[in-house]
Order: sequence, then C-alpha cells, then structure tokens
Amino acid sequence: MNDFQSMGLPARLLERLHAMGFDAPTPIQARAIPHGIAGRDVLGLAQTGTGKTAAFGLPLVAQMMDHGRKPAPRTVHGLVLAPTRELAGQIAGTLRDLTDGSRLKIAVVVGGQSIGAQIRRLERGIDILVATPGRLIDLLDRGALTLDAARFLVLDEADQMLDMGFIHALRRIVPLLPAERQTMLFSATMAKQMNEIAQSYLTDPVRIEVTPPGRAADRIAQSVHFVEKSAKTGKLIELLDEHRDDRALVFGRTKHGSEKLMKVLDKAGFATASIHGNKSQGQRDRAIAAFKSGKVKVLVATDVAARGLDIPDVKHVYNYDLPNVPDSYVHRIGRTARAGKDGAAVAFCSPDEMGELKAIQKVLGMAIPVASGEPFAPLDEAETPKRRGRNRPARKGAAPSDGQRRRRRARRKAA
Repeated sequence: MNDFQSMGLPARLLERLHAMGFDAPTPIQARAIPHGIAGRDVLGLAQTGTGKTAAFGLPLVAQMMDHGRKPAPRTVHGLVLAPTRELAGQIAGTLRDLTDGSRLKIAVVVGGQSIGAQIRRLERGIDILVATPGRLIDLLDRGALTLDAARFLVLDEADQMLDMGFIHALRRIVPLLPAERQTMLFSATMAKQMNEIAQSYLTDPVRIEVTPPGRAADRIAQSVHFVEKSAKTGKLIELLDEHRDDRALVFGRTKHGSEKLMKVLDKAGFATASIHGNKSQGQRDRAIAAFKSGKVKVLVATDVAARGLDIPDVKHVYNYDLPNVPDSYVHRIGRTARAGKDGAAVAFCSPDEMGELKAIQKVLGMAIPVASGEPFAPLDEAETPKRRGRNRPARKGAAPSDGQRRRRRARRKAA
C-alpha cells in the first residue's frame, strides 16, 4: 500500500496525519501498519530514523479509537517500552500529536522525574503508557498500576534494551500482561537473543525487514580523520568553526569526558550543551529543547542520544570517540540525514581506536573515506611486550584488561 487512505485508518487519524505533514508512508510504515491494524503481531526490522514510531503508533491509536472504553483507575490499555528517556519522550510526543483532539490519554514514565507525580497521573487510568523498563518496575512494585488490562504491547528499539541489560526487566514485565494481546517488536538488528525474545513474546508474527542491519543512510557523507588523541579537540574546533550556524551532534564515550568537552567548546565560543547519564531529566530535556530551537548549536552527548533524538535539521554528527559497540556507530550517524535531508558524519580515530574502526567498517560493509591523516599501524603484541592493553589475550584466571573492562562497561555508560 502506498498511501495512508487505503490502510483503513479512522478519518480523524487521517486528518491528524495531514495536519502533521505526513503525506506518504515510509517503507516500514507501508508494510507494518496494515498488519498492525488487522491485529497481527509484528516483528519489524529497520534502522532508526525510518519512521518506526508511526509504524506501531498508528495501528495502536487506530485500535484505541475503535475500542471506545475508558481505562479503569491504575490500569493501561497499551504499553510501549523504550530503552532511554529521550526515546520514550519522543514516542509519547508523537502519540500525543496523533491523538490530539481525541479522548485518549497518553502518559510517559521515566527515571529522573518525580515518581510521586507519575503515581498520581496513573491513578486516573491511561490509554497508552510509554515507559522505560526500570521506572515501570518501580511503579509496579509500589502498586501504582497493573498491566492485566493491557491489550497491546510494543517493544521499541528492543536490541538496545538488550544491550543495556534490560532483559531481566522484560522477563518481569511481560508475564504481567494478558496472554491474549497484540505485540509489536521493532529493532534495528536481529541478534540471536532477539530471536529468543521474539519467539517468547510474539505469536505467529509478521516479519518485516526494510533495510539491511548495519547499513547507513545513503544520504550521509561519511569520513574519518586519523588524529592523535591529544589533537582531537583542536581538530573538532577547527571543523565546527566551518559551520557555526549549523546544528552539530558530538558523541563522546564517557559522561565525564563529554561534560569536559562541552565546557571546552563553550570556552571556544560555541553555543553548547550536553546530555549524559549524570544529568537530571530536566537538564536533559532543556538541553534537547534548546538544541531543537537552535539556541544551542552543538550538543555533546554519550550514546544516550544515539537513538531517540528526532531533530530533522542536524547536519553534522561527529564521533569524537568511536563507540565500542559497532552498531552504535550506525545509530549515532542516523541522527543526521533525516526526513529526506542530507547530512555528514565525521569520525575521529586515534591509534588505540583502530580496532573499533575496523569493527565498524565490517558492520558497514565498506571502508569509511579518509578525510585526513594516515591509518595507524595496529598495535603489535610482539613489539610491545610491556603493554597490557586490548590486543594481548588474557591469561586464564587473569584480571580483565582495560580494553575488556571498557567494552563490558560500554553498554551501561549510555544510560
């Protein structure tokens, strides 16, 4: 189907889509929405930025509009789980836009906000609740809501939920929903554990895959600069200075490092803000709002922003530090070239990041074009016998190396 009118959506919902500027469905929407409206379980595989929120949001809202019954106190009719606060907020915002003018109540519960206020909001009952797994469990433990009336479950960016260690939370939450429900799972990748989740939680799902996992958007011009670690900041300032009026998103690896970099850029005269796990939710929301409005031109972030930020006018993404998880690179650069626009993704690679670059290029299936510098020679264990770094295999019973520790921590640092 190539238009929303032929999908059986309610007239009111079609009017909202027109008002929101949705003229034609994206490939994932065109294939997923008809099955979702028909009540089928859906397993959708598509990169971030391809329109997945509307792909599950439209069937969810359409069926809620036809349902007609108000939720009882402390119950929800539909549950959407997302791995990060930013993504949960984006999903809730899209659902509120779709339901504007209707009786449907949308709520979002995430960490970093007053749990008391969230408990009071849930007392009235909610049609669609968007939640991060950790905060939802906190609310369930306090008896603030039950899930036995939920007829719909959506797991968005499910692969990132697994990467961030939410598998145990999912195993606690999902059994609390009725067995007779519609479940839609959306993911950018399909790891072995994701198959196990799909088999456990979905019933005879329709599998939809519209883009090969790991493939970067065609409109993103990628490049890599080979620079010493000590020269990264100077190189970043040099490149940012070439487009001071454009929005740029800069990814660091750690919370402390990202905050330090933000302060350096601020002193260099850039309108800068940062978001990471050490920031309160209010601080993160204000930084994102300032970035969206254009008041802030450079946003420095950890992987907490690799998914869930839908800002069409981000023209440049800088990988100041290369991610330890290669798929995260694809999600990071997916913050640009959105809504049909062009974008640029610039990576910095220092000598100790050659392994990360190699893994990223393997996922991409291509070599990233070199913008400056020469590739560094990989560390040779035979030539560096004193180095206890990432390239030396661990002895049996030996403590993990710094590189091993860093990779183990990588998935948790984004939170």
